[in-house]
Amino acid sequence: MSGGSIPRLVIAAPSSGAGKTTVATGLMAAFAEAGLVVSPHKVGPDYIDPGYHSLATGRPGRNLDAYLCGPDRIAPLFLHGAAGADLALVEGVMGLFDGASGMGELSSTAQVAKLLRAPVVLVVDASSQSRSVAALVHGFASWDPEVRLAGVILNKVGSDRHEELLREAMDSSGVPVLGALRRDGRAGTPSRHLGLVPVAERRAEAVESVGELAARVRAGCDLQALLALAHTVPELPDAAWDPAAELAPADGAASPKKPLIAVAGGAAFTFSYAEHAELLAAAGAEVAPFDPLRDEQLPPGTQGLVIGGGFPEMYAPDLSANAPLRAEVAALAASGAPVSAECAGLLYLSRSLDGKPMCGVLPAESRMTERLTLGYREAVALRDNALAAAGTRVRGHEFHRTVLEPGAGADPAWGLTHPERRLEGFVSGGVHASYLHVHWAAEPSLAGRLVASAAQTAPAGSTAR
Repeated sequence: MSGGSIPRLVIAAPSSGAGKTTVATGLMAAFAEAGLVVSPHKVGPDYIDPGYHSLATGRPGRNLDAYLCGPDRIAPLFLHGAAGADLALVEGVMGLFDGASGMGELSSTAQVAKLLRAPVVLVVDASSQSRSVAALVHGFASWDPEVRLAGVILNKVGSDRHEELLREAMDSSGVPVLGALRRDGRAGTPSRHLGLVPVAERRAEAVESVGELAARVRAGCDLQALLALAHTVPELPDAAWDPAAELAPADGAASPKKPLIAVAGGAAFTFSYAEHAELLAAAGAEVAPFDPLRDEQLPPGTQGLVIGGGFPEMYAPDLSANAPLRAEVAALAASGAPVSAECAGLLYLSRSLDGKPMCGVLPAESRMTERLTLGYREAVALRDNALAAAGTRVRGHEFHRTVLEPGAGADPAWGLTHPERRLEGFVSGGVHASYLHVHWAAEPSLAGRLVASAAQTAPAGSTAR
């Protein structure tokens, strides 16, 4: 099998809440338990669903976002992530045809399915309908002839009689029913203000939930028919994305002693794209994970720091209690070492979060609010910094219920240009901190610049400055 002909399916739905994550994660786990190497993918910028996908498959959950990365990179990123897999499953986002607001099909599940030339299996919430399900499916199947809606999984079916009525209605639709799942609240995935609770926060329960989802899917879905459908795909003409081809090792980073970039993880910092670490390594860095909830020191020899997103507000007391690490982070920032912080990382670098002392790197206070800030953004770097050269344009995503006061420093991290114009974030010395989540595969120079800066920085704890 060539890389471009990897068997693949897109799992979509008419709307959010129909059960995409339940079905997609269950299918991933069921096929993996059957001995297949399954590559998991998620449409859109979501960080949490890929955690469950990774747990189900044992491979990194990867995002496919045409807004953040551009349509031309979707197939290459897919082929990179799915290399060596027997089957790739792509969970959609929102409704099948819902994309970036006001931008047509951009970043929709439908667009990604077309870019991947993949058949779509529609998960339908059948809990309050019978014959109407056929009309709904007919509408979705005929809306865009380029989208191949090749099967339906009926979710939240109430009884044998209900399933019988649904199947009878679907017989005339021309779209086969590939599964029917009964209403069942046992295999739940708990949620909070920004969606599901990340796997890292509930590992044991998540393992049990994924196992239950796999059992439900095995009992209710025709796995052989789904696998056969996945094998009907044409070959993709694209070449796989290659981080090594995107970046030569940065000046000063190609020596045998690589600059060490510490990357925050653990339950408080679960939001990251797998490609970021791959790009850092391709640029010549040694990548060292650490957990700010548990580790009282940065990895020995740290010359740069990446702190991504997550839920630090859930762990503010514990993060605050780890005073030795907070002091090390502050000292590293003060030394001029490159520090890239997004969203949760931004809060961690502030003076306080909900009144609890944080690292004090930024002259700002942060707190939880009731207001959700959510959406895609376009931004430009206003001055040279450790992450981006002046004039670098990026697309990013905001997703938080916190506020930072002030929201921008004297030297902002970004000037937002769409859908609103405002200054955002902080640049100070080597620190670049912002609410904006950016996918570095769209702009690999960000990783290269960070590593180049780290290569010129004395390791943490060194007296040679």
